[in-house]
Amino acid sequence: MVEVSHEEFEALVSDGLDSLHDDMLTQLDNVIFLIEDRPADGSPILGVYEGYSLAERNIYGYGEEPDRIILFRENLAAHCSDMDELVAEIRITLVHEIAHFYGISEERIHELGWG
Repeated sequence: MVEVSHEEFEALVSDGLDSLHDDMLTQLDNVIFLIEDRPADGSPILGVYEGYSLAERNIYGYGEEPDRIILFRENLAAHCSDMDELVAEIRITLVHEIAHFYGISEERIHELGWG
């Protein structure tokens, strides 16, 4: 497990977003990135996408709440043995959840090696 404060983790997530290719981020519309310590249900998931994927946007209307990509700090820290692994896992988790925004299935994400 890696010991990382909320502030340090937030900086790592920001750096992870900065490291992504611009093409991956250009179509992100009405999406916010959040950090929580752990899921309310206690599950071991590292991140989650909540919202309407681009494939579902035909039901998306004006005034909708923003979609959310949430990274779970404690789960990610527990999943990694050192800071380098944590940095890599944050990036992988960001790519994984952004892929869900684009409507890419869980199976396809794993085929591509994104989670």
